[in-house]
Amino acid sequence: MDRKEFLKRLGMLTVGASLIGVDMAAMTGEATAATATPPKGAKGGNQTHPDLDFAVRPLKAATNRAVTAIIIGAGSRGTTYGRYALQFPDTMKIVGVADANNFRKKRTAKAHSIAAQNCFDDWSEVFAREKFADAVIIATPDNLHYEPCMKALAMGYDVLLEKPAAQTEKECKDILAQAKKYNRIVAICHVLRYAPYFIAMREAVRSGLIGDLVSIQHMEPIQYAHMAHSYVRGKWRDSKQTTPIILAKSCHDLDIIRWIVDKPCIQIAAEGTLMHFKAENAPQGAPARCTDGCPHEATCPYSAIDIYVRRKRHLGVFDLPDRKDEAAIMEKIRTTMFGRCVYKCDNDQPDHYVTTMLFEGGVTASFTMDAFTPWGGRRTRIMGTLGYIEGDGKKFTLYTFRDNKKRVWHKNVAEMAEYKHAGHGGGDHALARDFVEAVAAQDQTKLSSTIDASIESHIIGFKAEKSRKSMKKVKI
Repeated sequence: MDRKEFLKRLGMLTVGASLIGVDMAAMTGEATAATATPPKGAKGGNQTHPDLDFAVRPLKAATNRAVTAIIIGAGSRGTTYGRYALQFPDTMKIVGVADANNFRKKRTAKAHSIAAQNCFDDWSEVFAREKFADAVIIATPDNLHYEPCMKALAMGYDVLLEKPAAQTEKECKDILAQAKKYNRIVAICHVLRYAPYFIAMREAVRSGLIGDLVSIQHMEPIQYAHMAHSYVRGKWRDSKQTTPIILAKSCHDLDIIRWIVDKPCIQIAAEGTLMHFKAENAPQGAPARCTDGCPHEATCPYSAIDIYVRRKRHLGVFDLPDRKDEAAIMEKIRTTMFGRCVYKCDNDQPDHYVTTMLFEGGVTASFTMDAFTPWGGRRTRIMGTLGYIEGDGKKFTLYTFRDNKKRVWHKNVAEMAEYKHAGHGGGDHALARDFVEAVAAQDQTKLSSTIDASIESHIIGFKAEKSRKSMKKVKI
């Protein structure tokens, strides 16, 4: 099949993906097909139905002891999982930390009262000691997942492993084999599976209210400043040093689609390019850094000064004691990768990506990842033979065709006291809860995403990247 025919077929499958974006009804005041009020006299038009009243589980783990864990990588993600231990100290206790960054290591040690002898500069130092905890939390950069995970499993630790699990399909399969060899629990951080919103959406599909599942349209809007920060200037900018963006950013999304469909993916096709963030698109006269007197700084949406100083976004990477200290922030963007012009970086990650998937039984799915949105938050549409679901990451609405009834799921978990600081819609801490329960009981079935399921989702991502590069459909 030539490139022209491939693109034609891909376009036919993905035409609906573009419809997931901005809520045009909200912007223009006009009703779309998805948001329109049912015709006058229609049965059940705006009713909320109790069928969608799926309960939100408490975050505290049901265990009679505190599981002990060592944090390897005390950045944003390691800190997030460690925060669960601070919130529920009788269920989880952090007893060690390893990080080359002294600021992060000391911050974590202080927060958890970790003994000095259990603070390490490198992950290898943890495993030079006798096993001194139940589990390790591996939240290092992508290229430092594989080796510590393999070593931890061999030493008898259970593992909470940040996604993506590893940099290659082979390494992912190695981790799967190692977990089975040593009979250890590995929870890969597919946190969306643990978010009440996605749990309820999956249960709505499984309830039969929309009949048989036919197709899914799912979109991840990265948000333009987030793209510039993480995938153009930041540590995930180079797919060879980390992982392709379909895994680095969107393996959550591939996993959620696979989880909802609940059948193996058998074929995938993908397209995506680096279209905007490259040298030939630099405005005339733009210097190498935003702080070097750029004549376009005041109008450029990707200005580092605007993102970090004026808007105070993404400041965690700077490890500042005071995030309101603008002089300190300016010094960071003058001297680090985060101050570079977005058109003059060493990035290779696509800024837009489209995949189409065929699942066993004929269900299809399309996934779109795009950098050029003013907001984040996933958008999902699910089509069934008897109904339809549409969600914006916080609430979703289920429509049934026969009775024209509208059912809404909307649990504002961010306002619930124990969920208030749990990221990914509560998924971060819900994962930690289930991991604690699994380790305490030595029962991996307490995890929504077992090692087998998570590795399958990763393989879908690797095959998508193979398809994108070869411009051919790939069988799985």
